[in-house]
Amino acid sequence: MREYLLVLCVAAGVTWLLTPVARWFALRVGAVAQVRDRDVHDVPTPRMGGLAMYIGVCAAFLVAHSLPALSAVFKYSDVEAVVISGGVITLLGLVDDRFELDALTKLAGQVVAIGIMILLGLQLLSITLPGVGAVQLGTEGVPLTVLLALLTVNAVNFIDGLDGLLAGVGAIAALALFSFSYSLSSGSLTAGVGQERISAPTLIAAVLAGACLGFLPHNFNPARIFMGDSGSMLIGLMLSASATSLTGQFNFTNLPSGLAFPVLLPLLLPLVVLLVPLIDLLLAVVRRTRAGRSPFAPDKMHLHHRLLEIGHSHTRAVLIMYFWTALLAFTGVAAGLTGPFLVLGVAGTIAVIAIVVLAMPRLRAQQPEARP
Repeated sequence: MREYLLVLCVAAGVTWLLTPVARWFALRVGAVAQVRDRDVHDVPTPRMGGLAMYIGVCAAFLVAHSLPALSAVFKYSDVEAVVISGGVITLLGLVDDRFELDALTKLAGQVVAIGIMILLGLQLLSITLPGVGAVQLGTEGVPLTVLLALLTVNAVNFIDGLDGLLAGVGAIAALALFSFSYSLSSGSLTAGVGQERISAPTLIAAVLAGACLGFLPHNFNPARIFMGDSGSMLIGLMLSASATSLTGQFNFTNLPSGLAFPVLLPLLLPLVVLLVPLIDLLLAVVRRTRAGRSPFAPDKMHLHHRLLEIGHSHTRAVLIMYFWTALLAFTGVAAGLTGPFLVLGVAGTIAVIAIVVLAMPRLRAQQPEARP
C-alpha cells in the first residue's frame, strides 16, 4: 500500500506543480474557452490542463518503475500501452483544446489511440462468467475493447461542465477501481490462488487518482484552468485501461465459491462507477435525436445543469455529483467484496434519503409565499 500511496502522491504533486505552467502555455497559444450561452463559467478560461495531468502520470509511472515492489508490473505491456496511447489521446485533446475539432474527427482520433493500446497488448483477452468459467476471446476481443473504451471516454467527457466536477468524479472512479483491484491482490480474498498480475490495474488506477487530485485545486470553483478534452479523454482512457487490465488478467474462477459476485464485477464496475455520466450520455443522445439534432450537438440540459436550475449553487451541484458517483462506485465495490444484499439495502436507503434532501430546493421554490 505504501508504494501505491507514493506513486499517487507523485502524480498529484507533479500535476499540481505543472498545472500553472500548462495554464501559461494555454494562454500563449490561445487555447482559451470563451463564454458561450450553454457554458456555466462567466469569464474566458484557459484549457489544456490535461497536459499537466499526463506529465504527472508519466512521472508517477517512472517512480513506480524504480520501486522493487512495483517494478515487476513493467515486465508486462499494460503500463507501456497506457503511456503511449494516453500520449496520443492527450495530443488529440490538446489540438481540440486549441482548434475545437469536429465530433467525427475526435472520434476517429479516439479509435486510433485505443487501437494503439490494443496493438501494445492491452485488450480484453477473456471474460469469466458465472456457471460457465473463463471464456477466451479471439478477434471479438478487439471490438469489445474499443467499445468499452469509447463508451468510457465519451461518457467522462460529457460531464465536464462544472468547475471541479470531472476531476473529482475521475478521482472517485479511480479510487473505486483501485480499492477493488487492491483488495483482490492483498491476499485477503486471493490467498493461495496464484494471482500475480493484479498490480497493473491497481497501479494505473492509483496513478490516475493522483493526477485528478493534483489538478482539482486549480480547477475547483472558481476554476483558473480547465482540463479540456486533453484531460477528460485521458481520464476516460485510463479508467477503461484499468478495467480492461483487471478483467483480462485475473482468473476469477479461482476465487472461493462464496465469492461468486466478483466474477462479473470487473465488467460491471466501469459501468457502475460511471453510471451517472452514462445516464447523462444516454439522456443527451435520446433528447437530441428526438429533437432532430445530432447526438453530438451541445446543449445546456445535462444533469449538472438541471441541478443548477432547481436551485443548487455551483459548488453544491458539484458536491452532489461527487456524492452520487461515490455512492454508486463504492456500493459496487463493497457488494462485490462482501456480498450484495446487505450492502445494496443500506445503499438504497441512503439513496432514498438523499433524493428527498436534494429535492428540497425545488419544493421550497414551489411553496406559495405566506401572506402578511
